Amino acid sequence: MIIDFHTHIVPPRVKERRSDYSRADAGFAAIYSDPKAKVATADDLVAAMDKDGVDVAVALNYGWRTPALCAEINDYIIESMARFPGRLVGFCTVPFGSPDGGLKELERCLRGGVRGVGEIRPDLLPAGRMIEALRPVAEFCAKNGLILLTHSSEPLGHQYSGKGKATPSLVFSVAAAFPDLKLVCAHWGGGLPFYALMPEVKEALKNVWFDTAASPFLYRPEIYARVAGFVGEEKVLFGSDYPLIAHRRYLKEINGTGLPDETKAKILWSNAAGLLGISAR
Repeated sequence: MIIDFHTHIVPPRVKERRSDYSRADAGFAAIYSDPKAKVATADDLVAAMDKDGVDVAVALNYGWRTPALCAEINDYIIESMARFPGRLVGFCTVPFGSPDGGLKELERCLRGGVRGVGEIRPDLLPAGRMIEALRPVAEFCAKNGLILLTHSSEPLGHQYSGKGKATPSLVFSVAAAFPDLKLVCAHWGGGLPFYALMPEVKEALKNVWFDTAASPFLYRPEIYARVAGFVGEEKVLFGSDYPLIAHRRYLKEINGTGLPDETKAKILWSNAAGLLGISAR
């Protein structure tokens, strides 16, 4: 079994009218205004999963900045879950700082069967008020057993579209502020696991997982063994960031790491299955 914890889908109309949506949302434009940047529908994703032997994928939303755009893509993700039962697990998103904290939309999406919120961009929230802006959503997630997945970025290294400034210190502050929240930090947490050698950091990360999204673009394959050693192999989740990178590239890399089969199984499916409440197949 293989579970991909980090993919993105959009409705066909967004794929076809990319420039219109880029004009409507600066955050989306920062990554996808370039016609070469890949976008995918639910059908594209499931076809890619079938091709590379992926059983289940978490379909994430983007950090849209208006309630209407959030709801539009949330609707598509919920619809796609119904079209591909057992194959897609949906995450929704809401604009932070809205009058009701986005709670009405979260309640609607929860009724629709979503299992989490993300991919959020905490680095785009007002400096100094990030935690308070996140609080309604984070507390709703913790209360209702939902997972929050956050973008993360490395403070060093090369620049790329969408990298942002969700650095380890910022992501760590979210984990520390909401210890009961199930938090998944994308892109290896921007390097946050390296700080788990500090006892107080390791304690604060007890309810935090790290996905591997975009790993081949960021780190050498040794990252799998290193992070497993720092935070525990049970905290690593395979995530492709599809359609950015094909699943088969990751699977080849993971299978070539020399990790024990038990460890690879945890990374590829059992950690995610436990977090999502999915039975093994």
